[in-house]
Amino acid sequence: MNNVGKLSKNNRMYSVIKGVAVSLFLSLVGIFIYAVVLAKTSIQESTIKVVLISITGVCILIGSSISSMGIKKNGIINGVCVGAIYLLSLYILSSIALCGFYLNISSIIMIAIGMILGGIGGIIGVNIGK
Repeated sequence: MNNVGKLSKNNRMYSVIKGVAVSLFLSLVGIFIYAVVLAKTSIQESTIKVVLISITGVCILIGSSISSMGIKKNGIINGVCVGAIYLLSLYILSSIALCGFYLNISSIIMIAIGMILGGIGGIIGVNIGK
């Protein structure tokens, strides 16, 4: 049998975890840089929501692309998994930090956008990895 491009479940799971870890790390770096810029300049605090959503989206795209580079197919599924786990991780961490689990329409939209961006990143990663 030709096993080129096929990954075992363990390798696929490792790939997804690696993508989530890269996304989370890049998010921390991006948010830290933004916090320093926000503190040291006269940028309005009203930009926080837009910048955080942008950082999250870019980090999901990068993480899902990196996660999917080593595989030949199913990049969209791999990317959606990275986006979903990333957002679930952020949701749990923020809920613990804020002492409450709240799910509103904004959270649901963010989850949907994150999964869509993860799928797009997965497609990009598969095509870059060829």
